[in-house]
Amino acid sequence: MRKQIPRISTRGYYDLSSGKTIKNDRYFLYPKKSFERLYGQNEITIMIHGLRNNSQGAVNKFEIAKKRLKQLGYQYPVIGFSYDSNTKGAHLKKKELRALKVGQRIAQKNGKNLCYFIIDFKKKSPNTKIRLMGHSLGTQVILSTIENLSKYKHSNDIIETVYFFGASITAEVPSLRKYQKMFKKIIKRKIVNYFAPTDSVLKYAHDNHQVVNPLGLKGVSVKSTKYIQKKVKPKNHRFLSYAAVLRKFP
Repeated sequence: MRKQIPRISTRGYYDLSSGKTIKNDRYFLYPKKSFERLYGQNEITIMIHGLRNNSQGAVNKFEIAKKRLKQLGYQYPVIGFSYDSNTKGAHLKKKELRALKVGQRIAQKNGKNLCYFIIDFKKKSPNTKIRLMGHSLGTQVILSTIENLSKYKHSNDIIETVYFFGASITAEVPSLRKYQKMFKKIIKRKIVNYFAPTDSVLKYAHDNHQVVNPLGLKGVSVKSTKYIQKKVKPKNHRFLSYAAVLRKFP
């Protein structure tokens, strides 16, 4: 029997048609006992998936992350953050823009949920390093998480490193002063942005004015010691393809 990857979940908390909040709980953990074994670890990595992933699709992405990081010599636990990204109509051309906007709204809201988990986890395991890796819409969850963490007084250096793959957030983000201040406070080491000018999904989103200048498409040059970017050439936009071109971690 395959061992379950521990996951933080907010499935069912947000309406898949509108993004409206249905449930105000913080998050739930599955399997719960797995998280008790994480306390005291040297570090953990949390993977956040993108749009059009149901619960099983999310688990598949977590397994891809765990397998690839293990191949690269990473020996620490990899867990997942599963949220309502399988918005209604995302697979239909006439409804894709609305589905994307709903997904972005849900991803934005989930930043508060992931922030709660990180704060709670650090209280129980203060010396554990936390790394975040997000694919596509998952980068919006991470950005919102950083925004929420910045509101806490004792959140300096709470995140060790952040990794973006095929980021669907706008490219101006790393250049904006407010985000630079947040990154400086929250992230201890670095943000690494893996971008791909060959990513047809991001190019389509840009050309059709769905996402203006996605960070994952062309990247952006920023004078910052905490922001690094790497140009890659995955086969397509899928996380599996980005994982395949990852050569080093952390």
